[in-house]
Amino acid sequence: MGADPGRGDRAERARPVSVTGKVMAILNAFAQGGVRLNLSEICRRAGLPLATGHRLVGELVGGGFLERVPDGTYRIGTRLWRIGSQAPAVTGLRELALPHMEDLYEATHDNVQLGVLRDERVLIVERLRGTRSVPVVTQVGATLPLHTTGVGKVLLAFAPPRVLEKVLAGELPRHAARSITDPGELRRCVEQVRRSGYAVTRDEMTLGASSVGAPVRDGAGDVVAAVSLVSSTRSADLRRLLPPLTTAVRALSRDVAAHWPGGPDLFSAERNAGA
Repeated sequence: MGADPGRGDRAERARPVSVTGKVMAILNAFAQGGVRLNLSEICRRAGLPLATGHRLVGELVGGGFLERVPDGTYRIGTRLWRIGSQAPAVTGLRELALPHMEDLYEATHDNVQLGVLRDERVLIVERLRGTRSVPVVTQVGATLPLHTTGVGKVLLAFAPPRVLEKVLAGELPRHAARSITDPGELRRCVEQVRRSGYAVTRDEMTLGASSVGAPVRDGAGDVVAAVSLVSSTRSADLRRLLPPLTTAVRALSRDVAAHWPGGPDLFSAERNAGA
């Protein structure tokens, strides 16, 4: 087949034109996954020439919106996170969840994560990690795939059907040895999560790490978030982890029902944009 003569023109038109659009494209590059990105990856995701990206990324670093890591990669800066964390939906949910997450950590001494559905990914709203906990890739404000994480599988299991079908129809990247990459297997896994009310992963996101996740529901019974415990695969025992986790999410669900005005679609950029 011959090259499409209009392909280059369409790619050029897809590039952001205004300075504001270019800056938003750079920041949105991090929303696509990846806690740390190098300059080439940022420019590729943002659709920007390398020289333009280098200049704008440098200005964002200078303003504290991005940070340059010693290895030459970039990550979201604390200034941008402080601004985003003031959003009422995020703040309200985090404030309700933190006491329960702290109790859960004290009961298990494992990593505790709170995530919400952000279109087809998990947005990590809060995380507690102890010095004795297994290392994890999670950072607050980062997004993770749905198909390889405990919080993600829970959110996927109770998401609207269109979200599930879109994830199943898309790419299912392998992040670790036991990542589920077959759509049929993932569908069966999701059905099992619906039946049992919890999700389990073993060496699916990070080698040596396992997780168990459970849903947080609002007053209408809709799943608005998920909480997970992330433990070493060697010590991940459902008999130890599941009872305190289910106790915590039930208590948090009661608080959400009584005090949180959000809903299952509150964090969806697609819904908030009126799509």
